[in-house]
Amino acid sequence: MKKILITTFLILGLPMLAVAQQGGAQPVPTVLTPGDNLVLENIPPIPMNIAQDTARYGEFRSSTLFGWNPTRREILIGTRFGDTAQVHSVAKPGGARRQLTFFPDPALSAQYLPDGKAFLFQKDIGGGEWYQIYRNDLVTGAITLLTDGHSRNNDYLLAHRDTKLVYTSTQRNNKDTDLWIVDATDAGNASASARMLLQVEGGGWAPVAWSQDNRSLLVLQSISINESYLWLVNATTGEKRPITAQSVAAKPGETVAYSAAVFSHDGKSIYVLTDRDNEFQRLARIDLESMRPSYLTTSIRWDVDKMTASEDGKSIAFVANENGYSKLYLLDTVSGRFRALPNVPDGVITDLYFHPNSHELGFTITSARSPKDVFSIDIRTGKLDRWTEGETGGLNAAKFVEPTLIKWKSFDGTELSGFIYQPDTAKFPGKRPVVIAIHGGPESQFRPAFRGQDNYLINELGVAFIAPNVRGSSGYGKTFLKLDNGYHRDDTYKDINALLDWVGTQPQLDSNHVMIYGGSYGGHMTWAVSAFYNDRIRCSMPIVGMSNLVTFLEHTEAYRQDLRRVEYGDERDPDMRAYLEKIAPMNHLDAMHKPVFAVVGKNDPRVPWIESRQIIDKLNAQGTPTWFMMANDEGHGYAKKKNRDFLFDAQVLFIDRCLINDMATGK
Repeated sequence: MKKILITTFLILGLPMLAVAQQGGAQPVPTVLTPGDNLVLENIPPIPMNIAQDTARYGEFRSSTLFGWNPTRREILIGTRFGDTAQVHSVAKPGGARRQLTFFPDPALSAQYLPDGKAFLFQKDIGGGEWYQIYRNDLVTGAITLLTDGHSRNNDYLLAHRDTKLVYTSTQRNNKDTDLWIVDATDAGNASASARMLLQVEGGGWAPVAWSQDNRSLLVLQSISINESYLWLVNATTGEKRPITAQSVAAKPGETVAYSAAVFSHDGKSIYVLTDRDNEFQRLARIDLESMRPSYLTTSIRWDVDKMTASEDGKSIAFVANENGYSKLYLLDTVSGRFRALPNVPDGVITDLYFHPNSHELGFTITSARSPKDVFSIDIRTGKLDRWTEGETGGLNAAKFVEPTLIKWKSFDGTELSGFIYQPDTAKFPGKRPVVIAIHGGPESQFRPAFRGQDNYLINELGVAFIAPNVRGSSGYGKTFLKLDNGYHRDDTYKDINALLDWVGTQPQLDSNHVMIYGGSYGGHMTWAVSAFYNDRIRCSMPIVGMSNLVTFLEHTEAYRQDLRRVEYGDERDPDMRAYLEKIAPMNHLDAMHKPVFAVVGKNDPRVPWIESRQIIDKLNAQGTPTWFMMANDEGHGYAKKKNRDFLFDAQVLFIDRCLINDMATGK
């Protein structure tokens, strides 16, 4: 087992001093110096040797496909060469990445205008998620703000071969996501040409497709992950009519979800992804006159979770999520038949775009041994091209651990699954300490993608890394997805308790040395396991997590409240409020005595940082060991590399002290 070297004066809690070199040379730093943007409490000085050991694991580089150049065979991607991901262009497969945006905060998406001489992109400031949309002129280099500069502007979508841009904005009241339209060639000046197209109620509205003649829009109204509706909207007048009203949706009282939609080329029908009349999401075609669906992928017993249509309307590419792994298919819209596309690497596909030529399909894919990279496939010939090749800090990615699917049963007999990354037994014999990493959402799904810095924990520290998909996770059917709703929220906590039972049955795992870790809802789960099963864990690390769902619902941003209340329960209802207070980790402090390392972003609009602050203060008062880190320039998670690296080095020290080191010394 690897033992992190910590000098004697650090163990004793004495100040860490710089060690001077002989001959009057500048002192060599022996500890990391945090940036002024970081607020740290009770975190000991981090030895420089930790940063040196972990450095290469933080130097991986991923690429995300943003879209195709409409006039040439080129792409826009998001990748990082400095501190944050920015927009880059790539002129050919395997070509150099040319950086086009330069901001301290990441550029989150990009799309070319029809002439290819400019592109749109989106970003926020400091992780606050008050997104703005900009135009970047590739000829002059000018950057023009197209939105109002202060509200949340999202889900932007360019018309076909046109500069009309539709997007959602909260500028009317900072709550409802109204639809707005602007000419993307607007000169700026607070987007003088922008106008509200459709006023709505709720924060779950988003445009998803233009018709080929640009006269109509498909708009998705999301109530929750289990319930959504599609509307047909006149792109000139804003008049809307329902396409998927509940009265024609399914069985009485059963909710239906739609996740994507596109128009057919002739505009007489639409293609949608929906769980209507089925346990899983299928690709369906809905005739706009009769409103009757025909289901096209019933033979696939998994969720179809992504799709895109070719510009000529002849093909629809879609991705099935088969137990966490992606499989890419192509549907012929004339025959209605589909086939799997050949030569596609194994992994998880995260983006999918057709070139305007309609025969080249671009996508992003990642796997346990490869960061995100961009590929394209010619659907006529099956020829696969690799556009980017992500770096892994010079490390041999072939030695990164491939995960293994595991299954166990919970307290009520429900079968659950997840993935385990098991360290090399030759290098690390005997029982291994365990990190259980719980995903957020809560409706997300852990999938076997690249783990980045987590590979250091597995390869160098010999930690077994387990990622569960508890009830309420997506990817396993809508019945499973609903199992944690309402008064069943704490059943998910019991799912982790059952996983701890499973760990105890595994001869290669040490059930006495388990750390719980997670972000967002995974952070809430981490707090909950710390509260209800504290005697079964060694330590915990909640990141941007909720300590009380009542105070979370009261303080999350207004545009999110109703969507979250459907999932967690409405805290304004007295009975539900009493239940949420009963299961709140905040109200079970007396059981929490194991070390906790809480991490927050000051600008987090989803889970306000006070969710962690309020429980940390009380844990400190009762003598529970706590570490606390807050980044003043981050939001819901850390997007800047310098912050992520410092956080990871602190995490390694925490794991050493609270999970590994006490085991190594027999404590």
